Amino acid sequence: MLLRRIVTILIVLPISLGLVMLAVANRQKIGLVVDPFGGAWSIEAPLYLVVFAALIVGVVIGGASVWLGQGRYRRAARRNEREARRARTQADELRAVVSAREGTAPSRPAGPPLAAVSSAPALADRRHAA
Repeated sequence: MLLRRIVTILIVLPISLGLVMLAVANRQKIGLVVDPFGGAWSIEAPLYLVVFAALIVGVVIGGASVWLGQGRYRRAARRNEREARRARTQADELRAVVSAREGTAPSRPAGPPLAAVSSAPALADRRHAA
């Protein structure tokens, strides 16, 4: 955990310093032409603002494309959850039928239900889970 924090600091700190130096060094205004055909519409903005805006737009577009690309996996997870819920309900109904035939109270298996099971790795030492 400490090593990960140190590596993060060693990566994030120089990038942050570089971005601050970029912003301080490039405060002059530039003309950004938004209309590619006529050139009639342009924006005057500091260079660092144009660079940061391009980075932010790139991150948003990349995140949206990844989110859209993973839609089939989310859909499969929802389908599996519904199927597990149906199977759990059916098992409860069958337990009730069997217990009614035997004349005993229905018993549930020991342990938490499937939805409450943690997705954390089942390792005694979590340092090796990453």
